[in-house]
Amino acid sequence: MVVCTAASAVVPPLTSPLNNNSNPSSLPNNLTFQSSSEDENGGKQQLGGGSSFKWRLLIAYDGTRFSGWQYQKSPPTIQCLIEQALTQVTKLERKDLCLVGASRTDAGVHAWGQVAHFYTPFNYDSLESAHAAMNGLLPPDVRVREFSAALPEFHARFSVRSKIYTYKIYNDATMDPFQRHYAYHSTYKLNTAAIKKAAQFFVGEHNFSAFVNTSRTSYSPNPVKNILRFDVIEMGPLLQLEVEGSGFLYRQVRNMVALLLQIGREGIPPDIVPKILASCDRRELAKYALAAPPQGLCLVNIKYNEKHLQLPAGCPPSSFGRHHTIRKCKLPCF
Repeated sequence: MVVCTAASAVVPPLTSPLNNNSNPSSLPNNLTFQSSSEDENGGKQQLGGGSSFKWRLLIAYDGTRFSGWQYQKSPPTIQCLIEQALTQVTKLERKDLCLVGASRTDAGVHAWGQVAHFYTPFNYDSLESAHAAMNGLLPPDVRVREFSAALPEFHARFSVRSKIYTYKIYNDATMDPFQRHYAYHSTYKLNTAAIKKAAQFFVGEHNFSAFVNTSRTSYSPNPVKNILRFDVIEMGPLLQLEVEGSGFLYRQVRNMVALLLQIGREGIPPDIVPKILASCDRRELAKYALAAPPQGLCLVNIKYNEKHLQLPAGCPPSSFGRHHTIRKCKLPCF
């Protein structure tokens, strides 16, 4: 794949639709761009007859009113909204963008550090205008925090080294109304020492078959995951569980939190965790806990191989958004 290197271009250079209001129908007749797709190993079929350029998005969203990340038109999902904005900004069809997200967050789950990549058959002179246009098209509870060029080797999902999730629990008799969409309310007085002890049993490489919901196991056939850390942070009535791992199975984090809640209520001892892990049986976990609600969960950060995050030669600088300035005071002086 040829990406962002002017010397290797085999077709006349194309500029962004934002710069010249062009669209695919206005391209020269001898340029045809065949629809492309991601293969099972994360590679992309080369666009027929020309170069392709890969772009990386860092996305934040309040997942309260959305049905998760994965594409569907109704009810709305984050991927659907991002693709709708991209089709307007790039003038490309959805099938040509090949948008891929790093994590398929569930309905009601939030994200501060979701990552996605997509392709265009043209380069950009600057990303600021495209970045601003995307955020102008998106609803206020979804924002692109960063827009940057990506190397051919980068893949939003398969280049991941680790992911960090947080789960917030509001542990007080009365719920803070400003936290109701972002934390689970526990009216039980939780034993945080027991939760901290139990959380450490998850650290390390384990088979998490007992903590996966079976409906989507096909997305990640390997149930062995490496949990790098599992921190329990107390902030007054707010208890924040922060877990970093090489990857997570479907609803694994919410299932782990559910068990920790039961342990915090002192209904079961902390050493139940290794016993359930060793069983590799989802039915064993179901004897003690069901999945925790989605609103407390947030995808905070995704860590990548640093080499894959380097900017390609010949591409514009990353855009982090732009500030507006007042060049001349418009208020009357008295």
